[in-house]
Amino acid sequence: MKAQAAPRTPAPPAAAPAPPPRRSAEPAPGAGTTLAAVGLGTLLTLMAFTAPATTLAATARGLHCGPVAQTWMLTGTPVGLAALLLTMGSVADARGRRRTFAAGTLLLLVSTALAAAAPATGVFLAARILQGAASAAVLAAGLGLVAATHPSGPQRVRALGLWGATVGAGVAVGPVYAALLTQAWGWRSLYWGLALLALPVAALTAGVPESRAARPRRLDPAGAATLGAGVGALVAGFGESRGGWLHPAVLVPVGAAAVALAAFAAVERRVAEPMLDPALWRSPAFLASGLGALANGLALVGVFSYLPTIVQGVLGTGAVATSMLFLVWSGLSAVSALLARRLAPHLGAAAQAALGLAVAGAGQAALYGLHAGGSYGRMFPALAVGGVGSGILNAALARLAVSSVPADRGAMGSGANNTARYVGSALGVALTVSVVTAAHGSSPAAALAAGANHAFLLSAAACLAGAAAVLLLGRRAARAAA
Repeated sequence: MKAQAAPRTPAPPAAAPAPPPRRSAEPAPGAGTTLAAVGLGTLLTLMAFTAPATTLAATARGLHCGPVAQTWMLTGTPVGLAALLLTMGSVADARGRRRTFAAGTLLLLVSTALAAAAPATGVFLAARILQGAASAAVLAAGLGLVAATHPSGPQRVRALGLWGATVGAGVAVGPVYAALLTQAWGWRSLYWGLALLALPVAALTAGVPESRAARPRRLDPAGAATLGAGVGALVAGFGESRGGWLHPAVLVPVGAAAVALAAFAAVERRVAEPMLDPALWRSPAFLASGLGALANGLALVGVFSYLPTIVQGVLGTGAVATSMLFLVWSGLSAVSALLARRLAPHLGAAAQAALGLAVAGAGQAALYGLHAGGSYGRMFPALAVGGVGSGILNAALARLAVSSVPADRGAMGSGANNTARYVGSALGVALTVSVVTAAHGSSPAAALAAGANHAFLLSAAACLAGAAAVLLLGRRAARAAA
Protein backbone atom coordinates (compact mmCIF):
# COMPACT_ATOMS: atom_id res chain seq x y z
CA MET A 1 0.00 0.00 0.00
CA LYS A 2 1.42 3.42 -0.92
CA ALA A 3 1.89 6.01 1.79
CA GLN A 4 -0.25 9.12 1.46
CA ALA A 5 1.79 12.08 0.23
CA ALA A 6 2.29 14.95 2.64
CA PRO A 7 0.93 18.39 1.64
CA ARG A 8 3.40 20.32 -0.51
CA THR A 9 4.92 23.47 0.90
CA PRO A 10 6.90 26.09 -1.01
CA ALA A 11 10.66 25.81 -0.69
CA PRO A 12 13.37 28.39 -1.35
CA PRO A 13 14.58 28.22 -4.96
CA ALA A 14 18.16 27.30 -3.99
CA ALA A 15 17.20 24.56 -1.53
CA ALA A 16 18.61 21.10 -2.20
CA PRO A 17 16.19 18.21 -2.62
CA ALA A 18 15.14 16.75 0.73
CA PRO A 19 16.80 13.41 1.53
CA PRO A 20 14.56 10.36 1.52
CA PRO A 21 13.01 9.66 4.93
CA ARG A 22 15.03 7.33 7.16
CA ARG A 23 13.40 4.11 8.13
CA SER A 24 12.75 3.87 11.86
CA ALA A 25 14.79 0.68 12.12
CA GLU A 26 17.97 2.37 10.89
CA PRO A 27 20.46 3.99 13.29
CA ALA A 28 20.66 7.78 13.19
CA PRO A 29 23.61 9.54 11.52
CA GLY A 30 26.62 9.43 13.83
CA ALA A 31 25.39 6.31 15.61
CA GLY A 32 28.69 4.50 15.13
CA THR A 33 30.75 7.40 16.52
CA THR A 34 28.29 7.72 19.41
CA LEU A 35 28.59 4.06 20.31
CA ALA A 36 32.40 4.21 20.13
CA ALA A 37 32.60 7.34 22.31
CA VAL A 38 30.10 6.06 24.87
CA GLY A 39 31.71 2.60 24.95
CA LEU A 40 35.21 4.00 25.55
CA GLY A 41 33.88 6.50 28.09
CA THR A 42 32.08 3.76 30.00
CA LEU A 43 35.19 1.57 29.87
CA LEU A 44 37.27 4.41 31.28
CA THR A 45 34.87 5.17 34.14
CA LEU A 46 34.78 1.52 35.20
CA MET A 47 38.58 1.32 35.05
CA ALA A 48 38.78 4.37 37.32
CA PHE A 49 36.13 2.88 39.62
CA THR A 50 37.99 -0.43 40.06
CA ALA A 51 41.55 0.96 40.16
CA PRO A 52 41.89 0.82 43.99
CA ALA A 53 40.73 -2.81 44.16
CA THR A 54 44.22 -4.26 43.66
CA THR A 55 46.33 -1.18 44.49
CA LEU A 56 44.83 -0.04 47.80
CA ALA A 57 47.83 -1.11 49.89
CA ALA A 58 50.40 0.55 47.59
CA THR A 59 48.41 3.81 47.41
CA ALA A 60 47.91 3.87 51.19
CA ARG A 61 51.65 3.40 51.75
CA GLY A 62 52.47 6.15 49.27
CA LEU A 63 50.12 8.64 50.93
CA HIS A 64 50.68 7.36 54.51
CA CYS A 65 46.93 6.67 54.97
CA GLY A 66 45.22 5.09 57.93
CA PRO A 67 42.29 2.62 57.86
CA VAL A 68 39.59 5.30 57.63
CA ALA A 69 41.23 6.96 54.64
CA GLN A 70 41.63 3.56 52.98
CA THR A 71 37.89 2.97 53.31
CA TRP A 72 37.26 6.32 51.63
CA MET A 73 39.61 5.37 48.80
CA LEU A 74 37.12 2.61 47.98
CA THR A 75 33.95 4.61 48.61
CA GLY A 76 34.92 8.11 47.39
CA THR A 77 34.04 7.48 43.75
CA PRO A 78 30.77 5.65 44.58
CA VAL A 79 29.73 8.68 46.69
CA GLY A 80 30.14 11.04 43.73
CA LEU A 81 28.51 8.57 41.37
CA ALA A 82 25.48 7.73 43.46
CA ALA A 83 24.84 11.34 44.50
CA LEU A 84 24.77 12.77 40.98
CA LEU A 85 23.73 10.03 38.53
CA LEU A 86 20.02 10.83 38.50
CA THR A 87 20.69 14.56 38.45
CA MET A 88 23.09 14.21 35.52
CA GLY A 89 20.52 12.14 33.64
CA SER A 90 17.90 14.86 34.02
CA VAL A 91 20.37 17.59 33.06
CA ALA A 92 21.40 15.60 29.97
CA ASP A 93 17.80 15.17 28.80
CA ALA A 94 17.01 18.86 29.36
CA ARG A 95 20.23 20.63 28.34
CA GLY A 96 21.87 18.21 25.90
CA ARG A 97 23.22 14.69 26.26
CA ARG A 98 26.36 15.30 24.21
CA ARG A 99 27.14 18.48 26.16
CA THR A 100 26.77 16.65 29.48
CA PHE A 101 28.85 13.70 28.27
CA ALA A 102 31.63 16.03 27.04
CA ALA A 103 31.68 17.93 30.34
CA GLY A 104 31.92 14.64 32.22
CA THR A 105 34.83 13.49 30.06
CA LEU A 106 36.71 16.74 30.69
CA LEU A 107 36.11 16.55 34.45
CA LEU A 108 37.23 12.91 34.44
CA LEU A 109 40.51 13.93 32.80
CA VAL A 110 41.10 16.77 35.29
CA SER A 111 40.13 14.79 38.40
CA THR A 112 42.24 11.79 37.41
CA ALA A 113 45.26 14.02 36.82
CA LEU A 114 44.61 15.59 40.23
CA ALA A 115 44.61 12.12 41.82
CA ALA A 116 47.92 11.33 40.13
CA ALA A 117 49.56 14.52 41.37
CA ALA A 118 47.92 14.54 44.84
CA PRO A 119 50.46 15.65 47.47
CA ALA A 120 48.37 14.44 50.41
CA THR A 121 45.50 12.14 51.33
CA GLY A 122 42.85 14.87 51.42
CA VAL A 123 43.54 15.98 47.86
CA PHE A 124 43.52 12.39 46.62
CA LEU A 125 40.17 11.64 48.28
CA ALA A 126 38.67 14.84 46.85
CA ALA A 127 39.89 13.77 43.41
CA ARG A 128 38.23 10.37 43.82
CA ILE A 129 34.89 12.03 44.67
CA LEU A 130 35.28 14.30 41.61
CA GLN A 131 35.96 11.18 39.53
CA GLY A 132 32.60 9.88 40.71
CA ALA A 133 30.85 13.11 39.71
CA ALA A 134 32.48 12.98 36.27
CA SER A 135 31.60 9.32 35.86
CA ALA A 136 27.97 10.12 36.71
CA ALA A 137 27.77 12.53 33.77
CA VAL A 138 29.47 10.07 31.40
CA LEU A 139 27.35 7.07 32.36
CA ALA A 140 23.95 8.80 32.52
CA ALA A 141 24.35 10.87 29.36
CA GLY A 142 26.12 8.07 27.48
CA LEU A 143 23.30 5.55 27.66
CA GLY A 144 20.85 8.31 26.72
CA LEU A 145 22.96 9.08 23.62
CA VAL A 146 22.94 5.42 22.59
CA ALA A 147 19.15 5.23 22.96
CA ALA A 148 18.69 8.46 20.97
CA THR A 149 20.77 7.24 18.00
CA HIS A 150 19.56 3.62 17.94
CA PRO A 151 15.79 3.17 17.52
CA SER A 152 13.86 0.47 19.32
CA GLY A 153 14.37 -2.99 17.89
CA PRO A 154 17.36 -5.20 17.03
CA GLN A 155 19.69 -2.22 16.47
CA ARG A 156 19.12 -0.91 19.98
CA VAL A 157 19.38 -4.39 21.52
CA ARG A 158 22.74 -4.88 19.81
CA ALA A 159 23.99 -1.42 20.84
CA LEU A 160 22.92 -1.89 24.46
CA GLY A 161 24.58 -5.32 24.47
CA LEU A 162 27.82 -3.65 23.38
CA TRP A 163 27.37 -1.06 26.13
CA GLY A 164 26.87 -3.84 28.69
CA ALA A 165 30.03 -5.51 27.41
CA THR A 166 32.05 -2.35 28.08
CA VAL A 167 30.85 -2.43 31.71
CA GLY A 168 32.22 -5.97 32.09
CA ALA A 169 35.39 -5.11 30.16
CA GLY A 170 36.08 -2.10 32.37
CA VAL A 171 35.78 -4.17 35.53
CA ALA A 172 38.02 -6.83 33.96
CA VAL A 173 40.71 -4.54 32.59
CA GLY A 174 40.81 -1.98 35.42
CA PRO A 175 42.36 -4.10 38.20
CA VAL A 176 44.84 -5.78 35.83
CA TYR A 177 45.89 -2.44 34.33
CA ALA A 178 46.21 -0.88 37.79
CA ALA A 179 48.23 -3.78 39.24
CA LEU A 180 50.65 -3.91 36.29
CA LEU A 181 51.33 -0.16 36.19
CA THR A 182 51.65 0.07 39.97
CA GLN A 183 54.15 -2.78 39.98
CA ALA A 184 56.18 -1.21 37.16
CA TRP A 185 56.07 2.54 37.87
CA GLY A 186 54.18 3.10 41.12
CA TRP A 187 50.56 3.86 41.95
CA ARG A 188 50.58 7.39 40.49
CA SER A 189 51.28 6.06 37.00
CA LEU A 190 47.90 4.35 36.75
CA TYR A 191 46.08 7.67 37.26
CA TRP A 192 48.30 9.51 34.76
CA GLY A 193 47.51 6.73 32.31
CA LEU A 194 43.76 7.07 32.86
CA ALA A 195 44.02 10.82 32.28
CA LEU A 196 45.71 10.18 28.93
CA LEU A 197 43.03 7.63 27.99
CA ALA A 198 40.39 10.36 28.40
CA LEU A 199 41.85 12.26 25.43
CA PRO A 200 40.58 9.89 22.67
CA VAL A 201 37.15 9.86 24.32
CA ALA A 202 37.08 13.67 24.15
CA ALA A 203 38.18 13.56 20.50
CA LEU A 204 35.41 11.11 19.56
CA THR A 205 32.81 13.18 21.39
CA ALA A 206 33.30 15.97 18.83
CA GLY A 207 31.62 13.74 16.23
CA VAL A 208 28.63 12.76 18.39
CA PRO A 209 25.30 14.35 17.40
CA GLU A 210 23.57 16.38 20.08
CA SER A 211 20.21 15.18 21.40
CA ARG A 212 17.80 16.22 24.11
CA ALA A 213 14.21 15.65 25.09
CA ALA A 214 11.64 16.84 22.55
CA ARG A 215 10.06 18.92 25.30
CA PRO A 216 12.87 19.64 27.77
CA ARG A 217 11.72 19.84 31.35
CA ARG A 218 12.70 22.58 33.72
CA LEU A 219 15.59 21.67 35.97
CA ASP A 220 14.64 20.70 39.52
CA PRO A 221 17.33 22.29 41.73
CA ALA A 222 15.57 21.50 45.02
CA GLY A 223 15.14 17.86 43.99
CA ALA A 224 18.75 17.64 42.82
CA ALA A 225 20.09 19.14 46.06
CA THR A 226 18.03 16.95 48.40
CA LEU A 227 18.62 13.76 46.39
CA GLY A 228 22.36 14.39 46.05
CA ALA A 229 22.71 15.14 49.75
CA GLY A 230 20.63 12.13 50.74
CA VAL A 231 22.31 9.55 48.52
CA GLY A 232 25.78 10.97 49.19
CA ALA A 233 25.26 10.82 52.97
CA LEU A 234 23.81 7.31 52.73
CA VAL A 235 26.79 5.96 50.78
CA ALA A 236 29.21 7.80 53.07
CA GLY A 237 27.55 6.24 56.12
CA PHE A 238 27.82 2.77 54.61
CA GLY A 239 31.50 3.38 53.98
CA GLU A 240 32.12 4.08 57.68
CA SER A 241 30.53 0.80 58.82
CA ARG A 242 33.88 -0.96 59.28
CA GLY A 243 33.91 0.38 62.86
CA GLY A 244 30.43 -1.01 63.59
CA TRP A 245 26.90 -0.21 62.41
CA LEU A 246 26.01 1.59 65.66
CA HIS A 247 29.01 3.92 65.55
CA PRO A 248 28.17 7.66 65.35
CA ALA A 249 30.18 7.88 62.11
CA VAL A 250 27.51 5.61 60.59
CA LEU A 251 24.37 6.73 62.42
CA VAL A 252 24.83 10.46 61.84
CA PRO A 253 25.18 10.37 58.04
CA VAL A 254 22.52 7.67 57.66
CA GLY A 255 20.13 9.76 59.78
CA ALA A 256 20.94 12.83 57.70
CA ALA A 257 20.33 10.77 54.57
CA ALA A 258 16.88 9.74 55.81
CA VAL A 259 15.94 13.39 56.39
CA ALA A 260 17.26 14.51 53.00
CA LEU A 261 15.56 11.68 51.09
CA ALA A 262 12.26 12.39 52.85
CA ALA A 263 12.66 16.02 51.78
CA PHE A 264 13.36 14.85 48.22
CA ALA A 265 10.14 12.81 48.17
CA ALA A 266 8.17 15.83 49.42
CA VAL A 267 9.76 18.12 46.82
CA GLU A 268 9.02 15.72 43.95
CA ARG A 269 5.34 15.56 44.90
CA ARG A 270 5.02 19.35 44.80
CA VAL A 271 7.01 20.56 41.79
CA ALA A 272 5.28 20.78 38.41
CA GLU A 273 8.05 18.90 36.55
CA PRO A 274 9.85 16.61 39.02
CA MET A 275 13.26 15.19 38.25
CA LEU A 276 11.94 11.73 39.18
CA ASP A 277 8.22 11.51 38.51
CA PRO A 278 6.58 9.84 41.56
CA ALA A 279 4.29 7.98 39.12
CA LEU A 280 7.31 5.92 38.00
CA TRP A 281 7.39 4.21 41.38
CA ARG A 282 4.06 2.65 40.48
CA SER A 283 5.50 1.27 37.23
CA PRO A 284 6.43 -2.45 37.54
CA ALA A 285 8.97 -2.10 34.70
CA PHE A 286 10.72 0.84 36.39
CA LEU A 287 10.73 -0.99 39.72
CA ALA A 288 12.19 -4.09 38.04
CA SER A 289 14.94 -1.95 36.51
CA GLY A 290 15.86 -0.37 39.84
CA LEU A 291 15.61 -3.57 41.87
CA GLY A 292 17.73 -5.52 39.38
CA ALA A 293 20.42 -2.83 39.47
CA LEU A 294 20.29 -2.69 43.28
CA ALA A 295 20.72 -6.48 43.51
CA ASN A 296 23.59 -6.30 41.02
CA GLY A 297 25.43 -3.74 43.13
CA LEU A 298 24.61 -5.34 46.49
CA ALA A 299 25.29 -8.99 45.69
CA LEU A 300 27.91 -8.81 42.94
CA VAL A 301 29.78 -5.49 42.69
CA GLY A 302 29.97 -5.14 46.48
CA VAL A 303 31.46 -8.60 47.02
CA PHE A 304 33.88 -8.41 44.11
CA SER A 305 35.14 -4.99 45.24
CA TYR A 306 36.45 -6.66 48.42
CA LEU A 307 37.41 -10.00 46.89
CA PRO A 308 41.06 -9.03 46.16
CA THR A 309 41.59 -8.23 49.85
CA ILE A 310 40.06 -11.58 50.79
CA VAL A 311 42.10 -13.61 48.32
CA GLN A 312 45.38 -11.89 49.19
CA GLY A 313 44.75 -12.45 52.91
CA VAL A 314 43.64 -16.09 52.61
CA LEU A 315 45.80 -17.42 49.77
CA GLY A 316 48.70 -14.96 49.92
CA THR A 317 48.57 -14.06 46.22
CA GLY A 318 50.05 -10.84 44.86
CA ALA A 319 48.20 -7.95 43.23
CA VAL A 320 48.80 -9.07 39.64
CA ALA A 321 47.72 -12.66 40.31
CA THR A 322 44.64 -11.43 42.16
CA SER A 323 43.68 -9.20 39.26
CA MET A 324 43.41 -12.33 37.09
CA LEU A 325 40.28 -13.21 39.07
CA PHE A 326 38.65 -10.04 37.78
CA LEU A 327 39.84 -10.85 34.28
CA VAL A 328 38.04 -14.20 34.30
CA TRP A 329 34.83 -12.92 35.87
CA SER A 330 34.51 -9.65 33.98
CA GLY A 331 36.02 -10.90 30.74
CA LEU A 332 33.31 -13.53 30.46
CA SER A 333 30.81 -10.91 31.55
CA ALA A 334 31.78 -8.77 28.56
CA VAL A 335 31.53 -11.70 26.14
CA SER A 336 28.17 -12.88 27.43
CA ALA A 337 26.77 -9.32 27.30
CA LEU A 338 27.67 -9.22 23.60
CA LEU A 339 25.96 -12.55 22.98
CA ALA A 340 22.93 -11.72 25.12
CA ARG A 341 21.21 -10.03 22.18
CA ARG A 342 20.36 -13.52 20.94
CA LEU A 343 18.12 -13.87 24.02
CA ALA A 344 16.10 -10.74 23.22
CA PRO A 345 13.67 -12.40 20.73
CA HIS A 346 12.90 -15.09 23.32
CA LEU A 347 13.02 -13.25 26.67
CA GLY A 348 11.77 -9.91 27.83
CA ALA A 349 14.28 -7.60 29.51
CA ALA A 350 12.99 -8.38 33.03
CA ALA A 351 13.06 -12.15 32.44
CA GLN A 352 16.62 -11.84 31.07
CA ALA A 353 17.68 -9.83 34.13
CA ALA A 354 16.18 -12.51 36.41
CA LEU A 355 18.06 -15.20 34.48
CA GLY A 356 21.31 -13.27 34.81
CA LEU A 357 20.86 -12.85 38.57
CA ALA A 358 20.09 -16.55 39.00
CA VAL A 359 23.17 -17.66 37.05
CA ALA A 360 25.37 -15.14 38.88
CA GLY A 361 23.98 -16.42 42.19
CA ALA A 362 24.99 -19.95 41.25
CA GLY A 363 28.52 -18.69 40.64
CA GLN A 364 28.60 -16.94 44.02
CA ALA A 365 27.45 -20.10 45.78
CA ALA A 366 30.16 -22.11 44.00
CA LEU A 367 32.83 -19.86 45.57
CA TYR A 368 31.94 -21.38 48.95
CA GLY A 369 34.71 -23.52 50.38
CA LEU A 370 37.59 -21.02 50.35
CA HIS A 371 40.20 -21.95 52.97
CA ALA A 372 43.76 -21.08 53.92
CA GLY A 373 46.23 -23.03 51.83
CA GLY A 374 43.53 -23.82 49.27
CA SER A 375 43.86 -23.84 45.51
CA TYR A 376 43.87 -20.52 43.69
CA GLY A 377 42.64 -22.22 40.50
CA ARG A 378 39.60 -23.69 42.26
CA MET A 379 37.91 -20.29 42.13
CA PHE A 380 38.04 -19.94 38.34
CA PRO A 381 35.06 -22.16 37.38
CA ALA A 382 32.83 -20.37 39.88
CA LEU A 383 34.01 -17.00 38.60
CA ALA A 384 33.33 -18.11 35.03
CA VAL A 385 29.71 -19.00 35.87
CA GLY A 386 29.27 -15.74 37.76
CA GLY A 387 30.76 -13.77 34.88
CA VAL A 388 28.33 -15.25 32.37
CA GLY A 389 25.40 -14.38 34.62
CA SER A 390 26.72 -10.86 35.18
CA GLY A 391 26.98 -10.22 31.43
CA ILE A 392 23.42 -11.42 30.79
CA LEU A 393 22.30 -9.15 33.63
CA ASN A 394 24.20 -6.04 32.44
CA ALA A 395 22.75 -6.29 28.94
CA ALA A 396 19.23 -6.71 30.35
CA LEU A 397 19.57 -3.79 32.78
CA ALA A 398 20.60 -1.50 29.91
CA ARG A 399 17.41 -2.52 28.06
CA LEU A 400 15.27 -1.98 31.14
CA ALA A 401 16.84 1.39 31.95
CA VAL A 402 15.76 2.99 28.67
CA SER A 403 12.53 1.04 28.05
CA SER A 404 10.98 1.60 31.49
CA VAL A 405 10.83 5.41 31.15
CA PRO A 406 9.31 7.76 28.53
CA ALA A 407 11.24 7.76 25.25
CA ASP A 408 12.52 11.33 25.70
CA ARG A 409 13.90 10.65 29.21
CA GLY A 410 16.41 7.89 28.44
CA ALA A 411 19.30 9.61 30.22
CA MET A 412 17.18 10.02 33.37
CA GLY A 413 16.31 6.30 33.18
CA SER A 414 20.00 5.48 32.91
CA GLY A 415 20.77 7.75 35.86
CA ALA A 416 18.10 6.14 38.03
CA ASN A 417 19.27 2.64 37.12
CA ASN A 418 22.92 3.38 37.82
CA THR A 419 22.07 5.19 41.04
CA ALA A 420 20.48 1.97 42.29
CA ARG A 421 23.54 -0.01 41.14
CA TYR A 422 26.08 2.15 42.98
CA VAL A 423 24.03 2.62 46.13
CA GLY A 424 23.77 -1.18 46.16
CA SER A 425 27.51 -1.57 45.63
CA ALA A 426 28.30 0.77 48.53
CA LEU A 427 25.96 -1.17 50.81
CA GLY A 428 27.37 -4.44 49.43
CA VAL A 429 30.96 -3.45 50.24
CA ALA A 430 29.96 -2.39 53.74
CA LEU A 431 28.01 -5.58 54.41
CA THR A 432 30.77 -7.76 52.97
CA VAL A 433 33.40 -6.11 55.16
CA SER A 434 31.17 -6.47 58.23
CA VAL A 435 30.43 -10.16 57.58
CA VAL A 436 34.02 -11.06 56.69
CA THR A 437 35.65 -9.28 59.63
CA ALA A 438 33.13 -10.60 62.17
CA ALA A 439 34.16 -14.25 61.68
CA HIS A 440 36.58 -16.13 63.91
CA GLY A 441 39.15 -18.81 63.17
CA SER A 442 42.33 -20.48 64.32
CA SER A 443 44.40 -17.93 62.43
CA PRO A 444 43.80 -14.58 60.68
CA ALA A 445 43.70 -16.35 57.30
CA ALA A 446 41.23 -18.97 58.60
CA ALA A 447 38.99 -16.28 60.09
CA LEU A 448 39.06 -14.33 56.83
CA ALA A 449 38.18 -17.46 54.85
CA ALA A 450 35.26 -18.30 57.17
CA GLY A 451 33.88 -14.78 56.86
CA ALA A 452 34.28 -14.86 53.09
CA ASN A 453 32.32 -18.11 52.84
CA HIS A 454 29.48 -16.53 54.80
CA ALA A 455 29.55 -13.52 52.43
CA PHE A 456 29.45 -15.79 49.34
CA LEU A 457 26.33 -17.56 50.58
CA LEU A 458 24.60 -14.28 51.48
CA SER A 459 25.46 -12.93 48.03
CA ALA A 460 23.98 -16.01 46.36
CA ALA A 461 20.80 -15.69 48.42
CA ALA A 462 20.49 -11.99 47.52
CA CYS A 463 20.89 -12.84 43.82
CA LEU A 464 18.13 -15.45 43.94
CA ALA A 465 15.79 -13.17 45.90
CA GLY A 466 16.44 -10.37 43.43
CA ALA A 467 15.82 -12.72 40.49
CA ALA A 468 12.44 -13.77 41.90
CA ALA A 469 11.36 -10.18 42.56
CA VAL A 470 12.45 -8.91 39.12
CA LEU A 471 10.68 -11.80 37.38
CA LEU A 472 7.47 -11.10 39.30
CA LEU A 473 7.60 -7.39 38.46
CA GLY A 474 8.32 -8.19 34.82
CA ARG A 475 5.22 -10.35 34.60
CA ARG A 476 3.13 -7.59 36.17
CA ALA A 477 4.50 -5.13 33.62
CA ALA A 478 3.67 -7.50 30.75
CA ARG A 479 0.10 -7.92 32.01
CA ALA A 480 -0.31 -4.14 32.35
CA ALA A 481 0.93 -3.61 28.78
CA ALA A 482 -1.34 -6.32 27.30
